[in-house]
Amino acid sequence: MTERKFKAPLFEALRQYKARKDASFHVPGHKDGQAYPCMKQNDDTLTGVMEIDTTEITGTDDLHHPEGVIREAQELAADLFGAEETFFLVGGSTAGNLALILSVCTTPGDVLLVQRNVHKSVIHGFMLANANAVFLEPQQDASSGLMTIPSEETVREALHRYPDAKGLLVTSPNYYGMGASLFPLAELCHANGVPLLVDEAHGAHYGLHPDLPKSALEAGADGVVQSTHKMLTAMTMGAMLHVQGNLLNVNVIRQRLAIVQSSSPSYPIMASLDLSRGMIQSQGSDFFTEGLTLVEQLIEGIGDLQRIHFLKPGASGDNDAYSIQDPFKFVLYDEEGQWSGYKLQETLEAEGCIPEMSDDHYVVLALSSATSQGDIVRLLNALTKIDHLMQVSTWNIKNKEDIYDDTQKGLDIEVEAEIDLDQGNSRYAEAVSDKVHFDLRIVAAEEIESVRVEECEGRQAAEMVIPYPPGIPILYPGEPISARTANQLVRLKYAGAKCQGTADPTLTTIQVHRIGTVQDGQRQGL
Repeated sequence: MTERKFKAPLFEALRQYKARKDASFHVPGHKDGQAYPCMKQNDDTLTGVMEIDTTEITGTDDLHHPEGVIREAQELAADLFGAEETFFLVGGSTAGNLALILSVCTTPGDVLLVQRNVHKSVIHGFMLANANAVFLEPQQDASSGLMTIPSEETVREALHRYPDAKGLLVTSPNYYGMGASLFPLAELCHANGVPLLVDEAHGAHYGLHPDLPKSALEAGADGVVQSTHKMLTAMTMGAMLHVQGNLLNVNVIRQRLAIVQSSSPSYPIMASLDLSRGMIQSQGSDFFTEGLTLVEQLIEGIGDLQRIHFLKPGASGDNDAYSIQDPFKFVLYDEEGQWSGYKLQETLEAEGCIPEMSDDHYVVLALSSATSQGDIVRLLNALTKIDHLMQVSTWNIKNKEDIYDDTQKGLDIEVEAEIDLDQGNSRYAEAVSDKVHFDLRIVAAEEIESVRVEECEGRQAAEMVIPYPPGIPILYPGEPISARTANQLVRLKYAGAKCQGTADPTLTTIQVHRIGTVQDGQRQGL
């Protein structure tokens, strides 16, 4: 990219608004931060943001009917990311996922193909749309046990079995920065006249530098959702929805966005989207150069360690499942398997290095173009210290058989199996599921009971179980609980994993449908 003059029209309009210091007789009620004079005197961080926290007045445009600076900012974003049209999102990728599903599933009972290990917002989208999901088994990387996208063969079979499907929705990259080529899936979808929708929340930076993976738009996806705040530099909740081609109705998407997004969107968040894009567009690929140099430094430093390694494609030779890795995501693990990801995260945090997430085996570090040299030095010092501790310490994780011995109660728990928060049940399901209906019906309290997780096998879930992060449901309401999932719930319970959607946050119990109240195979929505 050639360096160009910095341009951020929305951000500039808000800066001019701040400089004018007009008397505010409009919302919001804090009146450009004047409500907090004590903070203004001592710490103007918050009030500085409030000084551009305005609303739809003359000169600041309207997100839901953009004609001025917001429209120009979105057009500049579309140009950078390679879309035909781009929409700013102030509700994160969640708003984009909901809008995409609601725009293709417009009639109750519509069918949408979707990989099983999707973010909870996708399941919520099906509920809102009163739609049918057809779950596709994602591919598994044999070396790590983690899941990426469905195979070309699985998608082909699904399109053959469900010719009335409204499209295919996949997640790429996954939370671990892993992925595989989307080009074959886009070609299959287009050959069947349906759109490819991609939750690219963790890949907003893709396609913006030669050393970064190709973006979903480059691969031919029709609708792409990106969390600009995750791997780029927008404020939290700042995201974008990109559209191209003629398989999506842009007017319907625009109307759906008006439903799922606030009518009073945050101007600081929108300004951060404009500012993030402006920095990249003005600096070109140089925006990522320093960060990628630090990535190489980190790779070299980890290479000197004995026990701490990181995931990379090609370890298993299964190129179809895992051929792409985000260079800014490092998935660390103990080569000897004695330290869990949870333990590694805990120890890193004690050294002042805060990871993105961890699971039973891995800890995920998210770098970006804003990562500093000092950050890398601190991280390498911490990893070197931890690697030495691993070698000399007599500490070992408690034997899994000891952990679960008192809780099996007849369950055939395979203690050697791995907890994989990324894969859900899909690894053990058929490649293409039957239709699974979702809606917003509330199940009567008398039809639900709580049972111990050790005794839930064979029952139908009455709540969603969402380990967070990464926010991928391992159970959806109405799903039969397999032996594998029951075992996984027990492990999550004893690992102290944080789960959303459950009535019992400790996972001691789980809510299920009372026997006889739900027909076999029926799926409920909530």
